[in-house]
Amino acid sequence: MSIGALDAAAAYGRALGVGKTGGAGIDIGKTGSGGAGAAGAAGGFGGMVESMVGNAATSMRTAEAASARQVAGKGDLIDVVTAMGAAETALDTVVAVRDRMVAAYSDIMRMQI
Repeated sequence: MSIGALDAAAAYGRALGVGKTGGAGIDIGKTGSGGAGAAGAAGGFGGMVESMVGNAATSMRTAEAASARQVAGKGDLIDVVTAMGAAETALDTVVAVRDRMVAAYSDIMRMQI
């Protein structure tokens, strides 16, 4: 059994709690500006990754909706292709950042003390 990229990203977004009905950008912005303890983490790398995952999940939902409209006969094929291209680019970016992060962590763990 294999899991498609859209399903995996949607599940990851749900696990993080991003992309709720209020919108991913709004939810992330509220958590990033609240409290002094969250200010250091939200403005750094973690906040960037969180917003990237939220944006990727949003673009995948947009592509899925465009595809559903096309299947129903109400959408344009060019809209589906454009939305799928944007979703693929967003997912590729998130995966590339994750891969670089894992490689950097591995390099740090191999360093001698």
